[in-house]
This record gives sequence, C-alpha cells and structure tokens, in this order.
Amino acid sequence: MQQEAGGGGGEALEVWIDQDLCTGDGICAQYAPEVFELDIDGLAYVKGADDELLQGPGATTPVPLPLLTDVVDSVKECPGECIHVRRVSDRREVYGPDAE
Repeated sequence: MQQEAGGGGGEALEVWIDQDLCTGDGICAQYAPEVFELDIDGLAYVKGADDELLQGPGATTPVPLPLLTDVVDSVKECPGECIHVRRVSDRREVYGPDAE
C-alpha cells in the first residue's frame, strides 16, 4: 500500500477533478501521470490504484506522498481550476479553487 500525503500532521489527502470545468489541456497528466489521465472524451480524470480511470462524478483517489508536489503543481497550473485536493478526515480542501 502506498503512503499517503499529509496536510498538517500527516493526514491522508485525496484528489478529484470537476470535469464540468476541465479544459482538457492535459497539464495535470504531464505533472502527475500516475494520478491523472486524459480520456477519449478529452477530459482529465483521476486514476485508481489499478490505473483505471475513475469516471464517476466526484470520484477521488488518494494522493501518494511522493507525488504530492506534482499534484499541487497540477492544481496551480490548471487553466480550468478544476483540480481539488482535500483532507480525507474532514473533507476540507487544502489545495484548489476552494482552498482557504
């Protein structure tokens, strides 16, 4: 099992993409291809542990600690501002358009 990233105190983080806002630029897949992938529809999705695209609305996947910087860079560079990273424990967004 992969170690998960922590946002303050080693807490587990998860990431999801709002496909309604996705512009299909693929920047996320360039930064973190282990976590994100463009589908045939031209939109980005998160990938599950088995590398399968999670296409359900609001589908989340854990953020592995070694990839946290790449995932955060994806959030910052995304032109659609559609990538959200939140703590699993309280579902509070720590990176993304709704982060405080």
